[in-house]
Amino acid sequence: MRVVRKIVRIDPDKCDGCGACIPACPEGAIQIVNGKATLVKESLCDGLGACVKECPKGAITIEEREAEPFESPGQHVARGEPPRAEMLTGSRIANWPVKLELVNPRAPFLSGRELVVSADCVPFVYGDFILSFAGKVVVSGCPIFGDKGLYRDKLMGMIRHNDVKSLKVVRMEVPCCSELARIAREALEKSGKGIEMEELVVTIDGNLKTASSREVALWR
Repeated sequence: MRVVRKIVRIDPDKCDGCGACIPACPEGAIQIVNGKATLVKESLCDGLGACVKECPKGAITIEEREAEPFESPGQHVARGEPPRAEMLTGSRIANWPVKLELVNPRAPFLSGRELVVSADCVPFVYGDFILSFAGKVVVSGCPIFGDKGLYRDKLMGMIRHNDVKSLKVVRMEVPCCSELARIAREALEKSGKGIEMEELVVTIDGNLKTASSREVALWR
């Protein structure tokens, strides 16, 4: 059944694919497809236009037209529908975007998933990164150049507001990167959830190992 209602319209000629609209959409209705912001499912758009003011190019407007009725992400998940991002991305991981700064803590692709928090450098050094974490939600950040408070709060929200099944942190073996594990551990504690956190370390020669108890204790 289709109804006449308000819904977003994205002009592909104006969109430059910056992705600023994605974290502004609480329902996760917008994804980057072929370099352009795209409304991936009409029923995920509430038509309120939280994304409109975030677009620096003025590519997003609200129009009234015939569309699928709005349904919350929870209604889609309850019916067993996979996150729409999985069907659109050519990647083997389960989501887009991946940068912590851009991911909405209530994005529907987080529900019922294993969450992997990766340091930005890791996929460039560990050659089997995509194969190792296929099907999982992956978010990334740099504990040196990124906003630690933002990372902590984003991760806390992701864990608190979603049925996250497990948490893995994948970092480089250099000391500065261990801060990412501390941020994730603090976020987990503040979320109040009782899931386990596993810390994985990538060596500078590209090997993956589990952090030793000494390494974990040293950087707590």
